[in-house]
Amino acid sequence: MTSKTARKSFASKITALALTSAMFSLTFTSFAHAGDTLPYTGESAKGTNQPYQHGYASSHILDWTPQSDPYSDLLRARVPLQQRNQAFAPTQANPKLNPNTQNFTLSGDYGNSFFDSYSYTNEFSEYLFNYWQYTDFYGYWHGMPTAGVPREMYDPNKDWTEKWFEFGILNIPNPAYTNAAHKNGVRSIACIFFSDNDRGPQTYKQMLVQDENGDFPVAKKLVEMAHYYGYDGYFINQEEASKGVAPADIPLYKQFLKYLKDQGMYVQWYDSTVNDTGAIDYQNEFNAVNSPFVKDSQYGQISDSIFLNYWWDKEKLKKSSEHAKNLGLDPLQTVFAGIEGGNGDFGRWKQKYDLRLNLDDQGQPMNSIATLGADFTHNALDEELGGEDRNLRANDDYQWMTFVRDRAWWSGPNLDPSHAERNADADLADVKASGANWDGMAAYIAERSVINGSSFSTSFNTGHGMQYYVKGAVSNPKEWSNINIQDIPVTWQWWLETKGSKLNVDFDYGPQYTAGPRYTYQSIGAYNGGNSLVVNGKLDADNFLHLYKTDLAVKSGSKLSLTYNKPSADDSSAVSVGLIFKDQPNQIVYVPVPDTGKQTSGWATRELDLGAYQGRELASIGLKFANGGHSISNYQVNIGQLRITDGTTSAPSAPTGFHVTKALTGTNEMYVAWNLADYKQVKQYNLYENGVYVGGIYDSAYYIKKLTQRKGELSLTAVGADGTESAPAKVSYNLDAGVSNISVETKKNGHAFVTWVQPKDAAGDIKLTLKTEYTDQPFTKSWTVKGKSQSAQLTGLPLNGDTYSLDISIGDGQPVTYRGKLADYEIEPYAKENVSVNGNTYTLALPTMKDWHYIYVYEDGVPKEFGVTYVQRKFPYIVRGRTKLSDLTFTANSSTSSLKLVIEDYTGNQATTILR
Repeated sequence: MTSKTARKSFASKITALALTSAMFSLTFTSFAHAGDTLPYTGESAKGTNQPYQHGYASSHILDWTPQSDPYSDLLRARVPLQQRNQAFAPTQANPKLNPNTQNFTLSGDYGNSFFDSYSYTNEFSEYLFNYWQYTDFYGYWHGMPTAGVPREMYDPNKDWTEKWFEFGILNIPNPAYTNAAHKNGVRSIACIFFSDNDRGPQTYKQMLVQDENGDFPVAKKLVEMAHYYGYDGYFINQEEASKGVAPADIPLYKQFLKYLKDQGMYVQWYDSTVNDTGAIDYQNEFNAVNSPFVKDSQYGQISDSIFLNYWWDKEKLKKSSEHAKNLGLDPLQTVFAGIEGGNGDFGRWKQKYDLRLNLDDQGQPMNSIATLGADFTHNALDEELGGEDRNLRANDDYQWMTFVRDRAWWSGPNLDPSHAERNADADLADVKASGANWDGMAAYIAERSVINGSSFSTSFNTGHGMQYYVKGAVSNPKEWSNINIQDIPVTWQWWLETKGSKLNVDFDYGPQYTAGPRYTYQSIGAYNGGNSLVVNGKLDADNFLHLYKTDLAVKSGSKLSLTYNKPSADDSSAVSVGLIFKDQPNQIVYVPVPDTGKQTSGWATRELDLGAYQGRELASIGLKFANGGHSISNYQVNIGQLRITDGTTSAPSAPTGFHVTKALTGTNEMYVAWNLADYKQVKQYNLYENGVYVGGIYDSAYYIKKLTQRKGELSLTAVGADGTESAPAKVSYNLDAGVSNISVETKKNGHAFVTWVQPKDAAGDIKLTLKTEYTDQPFTKSWTVKGKSQSAQLTGLPLNGDTYSLDISIGDGQPVTYRGKLADYEIEPYAKENVSVNGNTYTLALPTMKDWHYIYVYEDGVPKEFGVTYVQRKFPYIVRGRTKLSDLTFTANSSTSSLKLVIEDYTGNQATTILR
């Protein structure tokens, strides 16, 4: 990994870079398939006990319970889905756009990480999505190993084909992303993916199992999981090319989908549609072959929509829209034209897909739009710029490129959603000939908003930072990513209106941030969070910056406060807040902010009375930067916070039930919990350690990766809709008050020998309680030893390798927690009834147990060989996750030979099953 402190020469990485306010152009080396998000190192490396996500095989879904799923209590999304405002065309960047056109974004969350999918961590370079306003559904596309796969099996330096572990067919959404999506009115969608190569021997048949009543237990579990983890539905990609779907199973598949939809799940089907023979048959349009997987003649509506495969044209899209209408379906609700982000020479932004082909004669989209891999703007930095350095996406110095590329993808090549088209006046032939056929998504999708009611607060926080600021001062000097606390994004990035030079607009992450060659502003940082909004450049005419699309009720007590920092010298400039009301949407009402032409010595706050506008509905908010009749060079002002309050809101009550659940003294980690208040009263909780900001979330639990001090005080505040913090709830801690240097040695006989170091002033007997975690075989046992003891023998422990927590307390003191794994000396034999026999041919069902790695099949003592995915190799055993589905069926060499099956787990334990 590249050093954080090293300042690279951008010229050595970029062939050409030209960024102007008129046109966006980036020239890189040609695009290649983006690789993995590599594990972070140093301080950003995974915490010893940091909660992380995993994938799910079908058998794991069938057995799923909240109690047995690793870290389930710390991976729930709790923000309810917010209602979006009704469309209001006059304040759209493009008022002619049909607001009913939808977008389904299928992409990574923080990146394409396997063992490192966290809700929040101390790394700035995580990919943070910042364009919820153009998205209706966000699905999660990246592989994650199933639970229990040892992390040591992953070598990030090896090729994709050398990943010898099992990926789940189900990836559930990252809960932090679900919280951010819901905050913006976006539905969060899990992904189910069947593929010959990527998911090895896993197949749809394992998902479509039925019980004695004909019901689908896996489907029931999928609904239960969605409710527990807080997401909204499933994107289903049935792409097993070699065998397809058995024709007899097609009705079952449709019933399975219908069950999910009928239970309130949003279901989108991918156009890898099976035809009547069950073969994979990409249609690239919505027609009679794939429409039965949306609306079936027998079962009715069985899914909500379809993601069309990519090779459509104008005629196919026109026929798709017409076919939907003939079925009584709205094509803007049902049909999504698919685009694969980064596919093609996208380093030069020559996209293969031209969404103008989806426009009707009136210039409106005929179908909605779906994209796969919009996060290529981040992860493809490695391939396009990497050269000898293949992990630029993790280098803080290059994050500005992600931000610019993101803005080009969403706001268009001019980085202006009001002019999202690259060649607005060119005809289609010219656009195709030039290759410049990518317009921003804003050219087709009207922006949405959830800003309503009578209160609103933003610090323009994008959800990560090089430092964390509180009221303009650095509270925590460490870098961080936490999309849980991302503010509602600025609606238009960037929509500036002027008759003169356009100012530059950016997010200012502070002096440690590399802003790139486009920007020359003085880095100030944030007022609250990780960044502020900075506006700078030559101010030779008034500039109006559109910020937020809203539906806010103005009351008699309504006030607007603006916190700003102006480092540039005193001048004739002035800042005004621009208000656009629904009853006069073509008029901007300017409310001057006093003294904004003067240089400040830091952050200043000005409050404006909006009572004169009571009874009116505020449809949009922006800022005007006026030059006062003089041309001003090197103008700069940072906007740190914008708040609207109706005068009736008050700070929430202090949180209740705040306590430490685990104090992991050996690693300085800690888990804390509290009682969760209703989202109507509390939008977020902020956690502090000895006054230093730790993190925030809307949840009832939080993981602290590393306490900076061994003793002190934790405080927790609740944040209301207008950004006001409550009084803190407090809890003291002292990691040195209990035992330390805990060591546990587990033994094959079910015993464990525990040692520790006593504090000098310890008094009272010592109680030890061991409890297994996240298991379907719960176990709890306690032991008490005399005071001053520094060791204990624990007996009668399971030998199944389960994770456990060991709490050790002295007298009535606070327990200290040690987490580890029990000794693993057990493995269940493979069940003989899971073998299907047809003459001399045997078919093995995949084991349903969670802890297995290899299966050996011996015929007369000689191991049989099995092929694997991706590479032309055979192994003398079945490899979990990589052996081909077809190779689970084999024919014995002789009808009279002996057959023996040996199953082996990750630890090396083996069990034998005699087949004959």
